[in-house]
Amino acid sequence: MVYRAIGLMSGSSLDGLDIVCAEFHVSGRAWSYQIEAAACLPYPEEWSVRLRSSIHLSALDYQILHSDYGHYLGQQVNTFIADHGLQYKISLVASHGHTTFHLPPRMTGQIGCGAAIAAETGLPVVSDLRVIDVALGGQGAPIVPMGERLLFPNIRWFLNLGGIANLTAVGDTIQCAFDVCPANRVLNMLVAREGLAYDEDGQLAATGQVDVDLLSRLNALPYYGQPYPKSLANDFGTDIVYPMLATAQHSTRDACRTYVEHIAAQIAVSVRQVIADGTVPPPLQEDILLTGGGALNRFLVSRIEDFLVPLSLSVKVAEPPLANYKEALIMALLGILRWREESTTLSSVTGASRPSIGGALWMGHA
Repeated sequence: MVYRAIGLMSGSSLDGLDIVCAEFHVSGRAWSYQIEAAACLPYPEEWSVRLRSSIHLSALDYQILHSDYGHYLGQQVNTFIADHGLQYKISLVASHGHTTFHLPPRMTGQIGCGAAIAAETGLPVVSDLRVIDVALGGQGAPIVPMGERLLFPNIRWFLNLGGIANLTAVGDTIQCAFDVCPANRVLNMLVAREGLAYDEDGQLAATGQVDVDLLSRLNALPYYGQPYPKSLANDFGTDIVYPMLATAQHSTRDACRTYVEHIAAQIAVSVRQVIADGTVPPPLQEDILLTGGGALNRFLVSRIEDFLVPLSLSVKVAEPPLANYKEALIMALLGILRWREESTTLSSVTGASRPSIGGALWMGHA
């Protein structure tokens, strides 16, 4: 069976809308894929402001934004299809939406109305991929492990460095995954003080000094002592972590250097925790597949490598376009699984009472 689908992903770092068209082949339970087109569409300033301020809106204005953003996503899909000559070739669109509120196990919110996307594109659309897992008592996150299992069956360790860093470990009988710590979102907020969108190659951080006391206070935050399954809302980074760095009155270089050390240290702590719990056997010179925008930060990657070498893990940065678009690719796959009425979540990952078939399905035409 062959499917061609589009996946949409808007990460917490607000660097843009990731959009992927991929062709998937499935025979039995064996899946393969080919990315046919991919793009990261930077948000116009208007949309960056609206998305960033979404959690402060009234209920009415929030719902209006939900609808408006859905229409915007649908329009971007139409332009992407036209630009890449994909007319009449797409089976469905799967949209993650943009996360606003995340308070598991009570609720999770991703704006970007699926019905509006379907109305704009005339295509079947799958949205609200996390909601049923949270309703079943799960974290609703990370959302990609089912796709990692199906598309990359020979890889045991995954690390994605997006707005939030998350780790996946695949054992012989069980798979676990959880959010490690805020990543690019906090680093980008720090360099914004210098008028920069991001720290290219980690050049600022590489010239800074670690504040050992601040690093200790960051590492002592209660979230890091919690057992998994666990996940983070965006406001952990923006409202708790960033103020700790900002009020320390360090130079941007020193703040970035300290936070890079925190990210690398917490990734190593998380790997040790998974190994100690027996979820995954101790690695024997294995690779950890690194994806996300943070994979382009050479200094951050080098510090992660330094922390993981003693644990017998080598960092393998995914080749493009997978490095930048793995999550959008997996959104497309999750949409297909929803269409096939197959599970999109793993209860061992999220802590839900059972696996579930996640996503609302909107038909774009009669």
